[in-house]
Amino acid sequence: MCQVEEEYSGPLEKTSLPTVSKKCMKCKESTAVLIIRVGDAFCRDCFREYFVHKFRAMLGKNRVIFPGEKVLLAVSGGPASSSMLTQVQEGLSRDAPKKLRFAPGIIYIDEGGACDQNAEEREKTLSQMEAIFRKTGFPYHIVSLEQVFSLPNSVLEPVSCGPERPGSSYKAAVDQYLQQKEVNQRQGQLATEEAQDAVAHLSVQASQVSPEHKQALEKLFSSLKTLTARQDMLQTLRQHLILHTARLNGYSKVMMGDSCTRLAIRLLSNISLGRGASLAVDTGFSDPRYGDVVIVRPMRDYSSKEIAFYNRLFGVRSLFISGLGTKTSNKASIQQLTESFVIKLQADFPSTVSTIYRTSEKLHTACPPQTSGAVAADKCLLCLCAVCNKAGKSQHQHYHFYYKHFVDAASASHASLISERLSRGELGMEAKIDPASCCPSGTLDPFSCQREGQGCGEGGSCTAARAPAPADLKSLLCYSCRLTVEDMAAEDTLPPYITSEAEKRWNSMSRLRANPAAPFTRAESQNNRIDTEAHTWAPRCRDKGR
Repeated sequence: MCQVEEEYSGPLEKTSLPTVSKKCMKCKESTAVLIIRVGDAFCRDCFREYFVHKFRAMLGKNRVIFPGEKVLLAVSGGPASSSMLTQVQEGLSRDAPKKLRFAPGIIYIDEGGACDQNAEEREKTLSQMEAIFRKTGFPYHIVSLEQVFSLPNSVLEPVSCGPERPGSSYKAAVDQYLQQKEVNQRQGQLATEEAQDAVAHLSVQASQVSPEHKQALEKLFSSLKTLTARQDMLQTLRQHLILHTARLNGYSKVMMGDSCTRLAIRLLSNISLGRGASLAVDTGFSDPRYGDVVIVRPMRDYSSKEIAFYNRLFGVRSLFISGLGTKTSNKASIQQLTESFVIKLQADFPSTVSTIYRTSEKLHTACPPQTSGAVAADKCLLCLCAVCNKAGKSQHQHYHFYYKHFVDAASASHASLISERLSRGELGMEAKIDPASCCPSGTLDPFSCQREGQGCGEGGSCTAARAPAPADLKSLLCYSCRLTVEDMAAEDTLPPYITSEAEKRWNSMSRLRANPAAPFTRAESQNNRIDTEAHTWAPRCRDKGR
């Protein structure tokens, strides 16, 4: 409290406020212009060198992109993807000390039809993006989201890639690339600018939108009830378009501009959405789930703060394009709620994003690798991630009759499907048949049924008397994609290539059910039955103290 006789005529004490360090932490000479973290002050030149080195080191450390490969850059116009485009452009210049040796291309997905943008806004955005792409000199492809309704069925078919190249072949590929380059320079065959411009013009002309596809896209997103499902569906369709464009134009790699902050948010949101099994491929440097096309994330070591500083200091142009979550509350969807939570926590605790990001680096998938020629039934119909159960077997192996009824039936996802069918009255309608008429022992043994290619099921129902079940789209999806489809008012609003592939897979499953004992011999089937019965009775024996 103030005192009556207190004097205020004395000199005031000057408190020193925290300021930016005057010297750069790297060169110790120039004045620092920014602070990335506490104590990490950089001058302009040192920060640029640090930023460029991190990008080149990420590509050189992993050695996924080989010299001469065609790489497709997925640019959305945001800060991260625009910075990635600038790094590639500078890395391919003649003055670069460690020049990049791949052939780049650019793809931009126009999502205005799903985000309620009018024709004028979409045209303005496309003209701005096209102006940016033309300055790079790279071939670019502008694809509208409405084109998902004209995709072929081959987009969702599994494509097995060749054997992985060993580390020693990378040096051989570099030597071969340099030799071929010298030969081309001697023969004068490096006139690539005209070809790139021609491809660019053709790509722009191929992105016209038909009124039927526009109405179908609006109907699809209007059938999704929640913003969480709409954002998840938009991400899936975007990936399908990028994958189709890469295959159509011969690109073997796709670069995504996912930053460290974005991957930390995706990790937590995917766990909330039920995509925990695919976290390793969703947040890792490389994503080989598509087989012949590999997704790489060279910007995953950059925080959003570093990218914003770089774009500001060196004039990297980026565009703000309104999306599904524009002008909505933080609690409108799981993705936005997670983003708000991480960003606010990062403001108070600066190590939040880095801690989450380092955790994602330690994740590895327990399912078989996706590059080993996986069967279509082993992958989700939408996200194309591996569908595995807790028993460690793939979904394709469970289409065998025995595992389908004794192992896969114990999973939580299968139980939820059975519950839905029971509530709709789709189960319990099988025709009953006397076990003695087809099984000599009358024990409902699926491996002793006398009817060729058939087997008896639970409750005396023989598979020979069962009516063919209708195609169920949810049985071909992972848990997260199943929740998205359940949020749809009508499944017939999905693009035709998805429904056609679902019908194709369901017919393949039906053929496997019609001949359930084919994958195993009788001795192997008997052993599998004994092992499964042992696992089934083991908990009961422990409960009874046996």
